[in-house]
Amino acid sequence: MPAVPILAAYRSDRPALSFELFPPKTPESEASMWRTVDDLVAWDPVLVTCTYGAGGSTRGTTLGVLAGLRERHRVPVASHLTCVGSTVDELRGYLREAEALGVAAIVALRGDPPKGETAFRAVDGGLTYASELVALIRAEFPGFEILVAGYPETHREAPSPQADLDNLKRKVDAGGDVVVTQLFYDNADFFRYRDACRSMGVEAPIVPGVMPVTNFAQISRIATLCGARLPAAFTRAFEAAGDDPQAQFEAGVEFAAAQVEELVSAGVPGIHFYVLNKSPATIRVLEAVGIGGARG
Repeated sequence: MPAVPILAAYRSDRPALSFELFPPKTPESEASMWRTVDDLVAWDPVLVTCTYGAGGSTRGTTLGVLAGLRERHRVPVASHLTCVGSTVDELRGYLREAEALGVAAIVALRGDPPKGETAFRAVDGGLTYASELVALIRAEFPGFEILVAGYPETHREAPSPQADLDNLKRKVDAGGDVVVTQLFYDNADFFRYRDACRSMGVEAPIVPGVMPVTNFAQISRIATLCGARLPAAFTRAFEAAGDDPQAQFEAGVEFAAAQVEELVSAGVPGIHFYVLNKSPATIRVLEAVGIGGARG
């Protein structure tokens, strides 16, 4: 377990940092990812997470990234884990492997339907809801801390915002320690969501997820996939940058820095950065806002 338990770090008097990676697919992308990691750990994250492909398609690579993180930097690490394509016994097997590697936490997710399918279907002997995965981990692997997902703009498959909040409360009641949100670009959406969660009795730390943008085509694609709304001020900044890559980068950094600064001023317990295995934009934001650095 980490020297500063993850939940305790999010309940401290200073915002905690975490970074999310994805498993690299080529030797070149792996080398780039490790350069990113080396840059980011200097900011003293309380956690670095790595995603997990549908049906365990990146199982070995995810575990390899986590093992490498532990070996290179001794930073606390978390594995994403989904219900997609796995039986309960297969999920237990993965959790045992992660436990043996010294993984500190699990990001417990239902997962998106496999490519080409429009609806999630549990496999025979599998799980249907993230809350069931949380309950399994809490009951059988109590050494893990558990992070669950929150959706400030409502999950795309939820029939209503209230149903989405009810689902979050089930995940927390089942044993979720920390809520990490989907990316968003209007802080008002996060603040409304946080207030709604508290009114529902969700007392777990709610950590906003932020993705600094380096080009408008990238965020337009990502926003379409996850349903994030792009504020007018955001799109105007990128329109003003035109086709100049450096100007777009600067516009993205400036917007993200202002977003993070407002969130930190509002007392969020931490910031979870979706870094896309790249460090420059995130580091520029951290430098601008002045958070991170060694803990005493």
